[in-house]
Amino acid sequence: MSSNEQPRGPVDSSRIPRYAGPATFARLPRLDEVGRADVAVVGVPFDSGVSYRPGARFGGNAIREASRLLRPYNPAQDASPFALAQVADAGDIAANPFNINEAVDTIEAAADDLLGTGARMMTLGGDHTIALPLLRSVAKKHGPVALLHFDAHLDTWDTYFGAEYTHGTPFRRAVEEGILDTEALSHVGTRGPLYGKQDLTDDEKMGFGIVTSADVYRRGADEVADQLRQRIGDRPLYISIDIDCLDPAHAPGTGTPEAGGMTSRELLEILRGLASCNLVSADVVEVAPAYDHAEITSVAASHTAYELTTIMSRQIADARKTR
Repeated sequence: MSSNEQPRGPVDSSRIPRYAGPATFARLPRLDEVGRADVAVVGVPFDSGVSYRPGARFGGNAIREASRLLRPYNPAQDASPFALAQVADAGDIAANPFNINEAVDTIEAAADDLLGTGARMMTLGGDHTIALPLLRSVAKKHGPVALLHFDAHLDTWDTYFGAEYTHGTPFRRAVEEGILDTEALSHVGTRGPLYGKQDLTDDEKMGFGIVTSADVYRRGADEVADQLRQRIGDRPLYISIDIDCLDPAHAPGTGTPEAGGMTSRELLEILRGLASCNLVSADVVEVAPAYDHAEITSVAASHTAYELTTIMSRQIADARKTR
């Protein structure tokens, strides 16, 4: 999009009720309606990699439904993201639910196509297996990227039932494949029991730092965001958010809930504190609406995606000003 073109924004909710019409993310245009996008919101309805409760394949559309209430101006970041850059809903990446290896390849190829248009991706999962092919694609464009991984769990285990690709293994595979910058890796919001202390030892050897949910509670969102900014620096950054980083009180609709998590307010404030980071793409995963109540989880996820989209849109607009 040139500097003279105006982005096409959401449907006007003062003229058409929010509950009417197709549920694209934030009621934005489809990608085929605008031709190309600066930020492509894409769903990946895949959950064959889960180890406990299924249902995240329905997460993307649940987030879209909850996003009907999002408005075009974000006061927390003093920005109108859909006016700063063209954000569009790119639909879903359809992946084979019976063959995880094939699904991983399909997701990677589709992500390659989207990134190849110059867009950044805001991906709605799906289970956390999908982070690996997304990171592969992003690394082809940017080289090894910094990673902030918001999750109750480490997701750096080796295998489940002998399978190398599951929702508990993506970041071990990513480190092994050399697509992450091991000087700038952090988990945020981790908590709960592990299989053994070796889990933490192995994770540290891969280069990950850990900010637990208790750390967030004790130190506060601003201090945590400052620590993360310092660790990331100006590296290209990918943020991957498992909605179970939130406490089940704030996100009951997920596959592997753990008590003692962050509040939705803490998550949003940390993300806002990362607005100066070079966010190249992001995902929000593991929303399982069958376990949700009153769209609590989907609402939290839609606002999370909104903050991430705002960060990317602001950076795209700033980059255009300097050309």
